[in-house]
Amino acid sequence: MNNSFEELLRTLPKCFLLEASIPKRDYVFLDLSKSNKTLRTIDVSSSETLAVYINSHIKANNTKVAFGGFLETRNIYQRSNYFNNRNPETERNIHLGLDLWAAAETPIFTPFDAEVHSFKNNTNFGDYGPTIILKHIIEDIEFHTLYGHLSLASIEHLKVGQEFKKGDQIGTLGDAIINGDYPPHLHFQIIKDMEDYVGDYPGVCSKQDLEFYIGNCPDPNLLLHLD
Repeated sequence: MNNSFEELLRTLPKCFLLEASIPKRDYVFLDLSKSNKTLRTIDVSSSETLAVYINSHIKANNTKVAFGGFLETRNIYQRSNYFNNRNPETERNIHLGLDLWAAAETPIFTPFDAEVHSFKNNTNFGDYGPTIILKHIIEDIEFHTLYGHLSLASIEHLKVGQEFKKGDQIGTLGDAIINGDYPPHLHFQIIKDMEDYVGDYPGVCSKQDLEFYIGNCPDPNLLLHLD
Protein backbone atom coordinates (compact mmCIF):
# COMPACT_ATOMS: atom_id res chain seq x y z
CA MET A 1 0.00 0.00 0.00
CA ASN A 2 1.08 3.53 -0.64
CA ASN A 3 2.54 4.56 2.73
CA SER A 4 1.26 8.12 2.33
CA PHE A 5 -2.31 6.78 2.11
CA GLU A 6 -2.09 4.74 5.30
CA GLU A 7 -0.36 7.60 7.09
CA LEU A 8 -3.19 9.90 6.00
CA LEU A 9 -5.77 7.52 7.49
CA ARG A 10 -3.85 7.39 10.76
CA THR A 11 -3.91 11.18 11.09
CA LEU A 12 -7.65 11.63 10.48
CA PRO A 13 -10.01 12.20 13.42
CA LYS A 14 -12.16 9.32 14.62
CA CYS A 15 -15.01 8.65 12.20
CA PHE A 16 -18.60 7.54 12.82
CA LEU A 17 -20.69 5.30 10.59
CA LEU A 18 -23.55 4.88 13.07
CA GLU A 19 -25.02 7.53 15.35
CA ALA A 20 -22.14 9.54 16.85
CA SER A 21 -24.04 9.55 20.15
CA ILE A 22 -23.38 5.81 20.63
CA PRO A 23 -20.40 5.70 23.02
CA LYS A 24 -17.45 3.39 22.49
CA ARG A 25 -18.47 1.35 25.55
CA ASP A 26 -21.63 0.31 23.67
CA TYR A 27 -19.56 -1.52 21.03
CA VAL A 28 -18.38 -5.07 21.72
CA PHE A 29 -15.92 -7.14 19.71
CA LEU A 30 -17.37 -10.19 17.95
CA ASP A 31 -15.23 -13.10 16.77
CA LEU A 32 -16.72 -14.94 13.77
CA SER A 33 -13.46 -16.59 12.75
CA LYS A 34 -13.14 -20.33 12.21
CA SER A 35 -10.97 -20.47 15.33
CA ASN A 36 -13.98 -19.56 17.51
CA LYS A 37 -14.87 -22.98 18.90
CA THR A 38 -18.34 -21.82 20.00
CA LEU A 39 -19.37 -21.37 16.37
CA ARG A 40 -18.79 -25.08 15.77
CA THR A 41 -21.86 -25.80 17.88
CA ILE A 42 -24.30 -23.60 15.92
CA ASP A 43 -25.57 -23.63 12.35
CA VAL A 44 -23.82 -20.57 10.88
CA SER A 45 -25.46 -21.29 7.52
CA SER A 46 -28.77 -20.11 9.03
CA SER A 47 -29.16 -16.33 9.26
CA GLU A 48 -31.77 -16.82 11.99
CA THR A 49 -29.50 -18.99 14.14
CA LEU A 50 -26.52 -16.71 13.60
CA ALA A 51 -28.67 -13.70 14.52
CA VAL A 52 -29.60 -15.35 17.84
CA TYR A 53 -25.91 -15.91 18.59
CA ILE A 54 -24.91 -12.34 17.70
CA ASN A 55 -27.81 -10.70 19.53
CA SER A 56 -27.15 -12.83 22.61
CA HIS A 57 -23.51 -11.72 22.54
CA ILE A 58 -24.55 -8.06 22.37
CA LYS A 59 -27.08 -8.49 25.18
CA ALA A 60 -24.70 -10.45 27.40
CA ASN A 61 -22.18 -7.61 27.19
CA ASN A 62 -24.85 -4.95 27.80
CA THR A 63 -23.94 -3.17 24.54
CA LYS A 64 -25.71 -2.05 21.37
CA VAL A 65 -23.39 -2.91 18.47
CA ALA A 66 -21.01 -5.78 17.75
CA PHE A 67 -17.99 -5.17 15.55
CA GLY A 68 -15.08 -7.03 14.03
CA GLY A 69 -14.01 -9.16 11.14
CA PHE A 70 -11.04 -7.49 9.46
CA LEU A 71 -8.84 -10.26 7.99
CA GLU A 72 -10.82 -12.96 9.82
CA THR A 73 -10.79 -16.36 8.17
CA ARG A 74 -14.42 -17.44 8.35
CA ASN A 75 -16.28 -20.71 7.73
CA ILE A 76 -19.59 -18.90 7.21
CA TYR A 77 -18.94 -18.48 3.49
CA GLN A 78 -18.80 -22.24 2.89
CA ARG A 79 -22.59 -22.24 2.56
CA SER A 80 -22.37 -20.31 -0.73
CA ASN A 81 -20.89 -21.53 -4.01
CA TYR A 82 -20.20 -17.88 -4.81
CA PHE A 83 -17.29 -18.03 -2.36
CA ASN A 84 -16.47 -21.69 -1.85
CA ASN A 85 -14.78 -23.82 -4.52
CA ARG A 86 -13.40 -26.39 -2.02
CA ASN A 87 -9.78 -25.47 -2.82
CA PRO A 88 -7.95 -24.21 0.32
CA GLU A 89 -5.76 -21.87 -1.74
CA THR A 90 -8.47 -20.27 -3.89
CA GLU A 91 -11.52 -20.51 -1.59
CA ARG A 92 -12.59 -16.97 -0.66
CA ASN A 93 -12.95 -16.96 3.13
CA ILE A 94 -10.77 -14.07 4.42
CA HIS A 95 -12.86 -11.03 5.29
CA LEU A 96 -11.52 -7.69 4.04
CA GLY A 97 -13.84 -5.22 5.74
CA LEU A 98 -15.07 -4.46 9.23
CA ASP A 99 -18.62 -5.48 10.20
CA LEU A 100 -20.94 -3.51 12.44
CA TRP A 101 -23.81 -5.72 13.64
CA ALA A 102 -26.93 -3.74 14.53
CA ALA A 103 -30.67 -3.76 13.90
CA ALA A 104 -32.23 -3.49 10.45
CA GLU A 105 -33.06 0.11 9.48
CA THR A 106 -30.15 1.44 11.57
CA PRO A 107 -29.04 4.69 9.84
CA ILE A 108 -25.61 4.76 8.17
CA PHE A 109 -23.60 7.97 7.74
CA THR A 110 -20.66 8.98 5.57
CA PRO A 111 -17.45 9.63 7.53
CA PHE A 112 -16.20 12.21 5.00
CA ASP A 113 -17.40 14.55 2.30
CA ALA A 114 -18.08 12.26 -0.63
CA GLU A 115 -19.63 11.67 -3.99
CA VAL A 116 -21.29 8.48 -5.15
CA HIS A 117 -18.87 6.40 -7.19
CA SER A 118 -21.41 3.65 -7.88
CA PHE A 119 -24.11 1.48 -6.35
CA LYS A 120 -25.73 -1.87 -7.05
CA ASN A 121 -27.88 -4.61 -5.60
CA ASN A 122 -25.48 -7.57 -5.50
CA THR A 123 -27.93 -10.46 -5.35
CA ASN A 124 -25.75 -13.59 -5.26
CA PHE A 125 -26.48 -15.78 -2.25
CA GLY A 126 -24.20 -14.59 0.53
CA ASP A 127 -23.29 -11.38 -1.33
CA TYR A 128 -23.65 -7.74 -0.22
CA GLY A 129 -27.20 -7.09 -1.36
CA PRO A 130 -27.68 -3.32 -1.81
CA THR A 131 -24.26 -1.64 -1.86
CA ILE A 132 -23.00 1.95 -2.05
CA ILE A 133 -19.45 2.95 -2.93
CA LEU A 134 -18.36 6.52 -2.16
CA LYS A 135 -15.36 8.40 -3.51
CA HIS A 136 -13.37 10.75 -1.27
CA ILE A 137 -10.50 13.14 -1.89
CA ILE A 138 -8.51 14.28 1.15
CA GLU A 139 -5.21 16.12 0.83
CA ASP A 140 -5.20 15.28 -2.89
CA ILE A 141 -5.43 11.54 -2.17
CA GLU A 142 -8.41 9.78 -3.76
CA PHE A 143 -9.86 6.66 -2.16
CA HIS A 144 -13.18 4.90 -1.72
CA THR A 145 -15.37 3.43 0.99
CA LEU A 146 -17.84 0.59 0.51
CA TYR A 147 -21.09 0.06 2.43
CA GLY A 148 -22.64 -3.38 1.98
CA HIS A 149 -25.82 -5.10 3.25
CA LEU A 150 -27.98 -1.97 3.06
CA SER A 151 -31.73 -1.69 2.53
CA LEU A 152 -33.20 -1.43 -0.96
CA ALA A 153 -34.48 2.03 -0.09
CA SER A 154 -30.86 3.15 0.33
CA ILE A 155 -30.19 2.87 -3.40
CA GLU A 156 -33.64 3.51 -4.90
CA HIS A 157 -33.16 7.23 -5.56
CA LEU A 158 -29.37 7.41 -5.57
CA LYS A 159 -27.41 8.89 -8.47
CA VAL A 160 -23.79 8.47 -9.54
CA GLY A 161 -21.97 11.71 -8.73
CA GLN A 162 -24.45 12.66 -6.00
CA GLU A 163 -22.65 14.54 -3.24
CA PHE A 164 -22.79 14.03 0.51
CA LYS A 165 -21.26 16.08 3.31
CA LYS A 166 -19.47 14.46 6.23
CA GLY A 167 -22.08 13.10 8.63
CA ASP A 168 -24.91 12.91 6.09
CA GLN A 169 -27.06 9.81 6.21
CA ILE A 170 -26.48 7.68 3.12
CA GLY A 171 -28.79 4.76 3.88
CA THR A 172 -30.03 2.19 6.38
CA LEU A 173 -29.21 -1.44 7.14
CA GLY A 174 -31.16 -4.14 5.33
CA ASP A 175 -32.56 -7.37 6.74
CA ALA A 176 -31.74 -10.96 5.80
CA ILE A 177 -34.34 -11.01 3.01
CA ILE A 178 -32.41 -8.42 0.99
CA ASN A 179 -28.86 -8.30 2.40
CA GLY A 180 -27.50 -11.63 1.11
CA ASP A 181 -29.13 -13.68 3.88
CA TYR A 182 -27.17 -12.43 6.88
CA PRO A 183 -28.25 -10.97 10.22
CA PRO A 184 -28.45 -7.17 9.77
CA HIS A 185 -25.03 -5.54 9.67
CA LEU A 186 -22.85 -3.11 7.77
CA HIS A 187 -19.82 -4.29 5.84
CA PHE A 188 -17.48 -1.28 5.74
CA GLN A 189 -14.36 -1.39 3.62
CA ILE A 190 -11.68 1.11 2.56
CA ILE A 191 -10.44 0.74 -1.02
CA LYS A 192 -7.55 2.69 -2.53
CA ASP A 193 -7.88 1.49 -6.13
CA MET A 194 -11.35 0.43 -7.32
CA GLU A 195 -9.77 -1.23 -10.36
CA ASP A 196 -12.65 -1.64 -12.85
CA TYR A 197 -15.37 -2.52 -10.35
CA VAL A 198 -18.72 -0.71 -10.36
CA GLY A 199 -21.19 -1.08 -7.50
CA ASP A 200 -19.17 -3.96 -6.13
CA TYR A 201 -15.70 -4.88 -4.89
CA PRO A 202 -14.43 -8.12 -3.32
CA GLY A 203 -15.07 -8.12 0.41
CA VAL A 204 -13.71 -11.61 0.91
CA CYS A 205 -10.54 -13.01 -0.65
CA SER A 206 -8.54 -16.20 -0.93
CA LYS A 207 -5.24 -16.97 0.74
CA GLN A 208 -3.38 -16.66 -2.55
CA ASP A 209 -4.72 -13.12 -3.19
CA LEU A 210 -4.38 -11.82 0.35
CA GLU A 211 -1.15 -9.87 -0.17
CA PHE A 212 -2.70 -7.75 -2.91
CA TYR A 213 -5.85 -6.98 -0.93
CA ILE A 214 -3.96 -6.13 2.25
CA GLY A 215 -2.18 -3.53 0.13
CA ASN A 216 -5.37 -2.11 -1.38
CA CYS A 217 -7.78 -2.36 1.57
CA PRO A 218 -6.35 -1.07 4.87
CA ASP A 219 -7.83 -1.77 8.29
CA PRO A 220 -11.08 0.24 8.69
CA ASN A 221 -10.30 0.60 12.37
CA LEU A 222 -7.66 3.17 11.41
CA LEU A 223 -10.71 5.43 11.03
CA LEU A 224 -13.17 4.02 13.57
CA HIS A 225 -10.82 3.55 16.58
CA LEU A 226 -12.98 0.82 18.10
CA ASP A 227 -10.14 -1.31 19.48
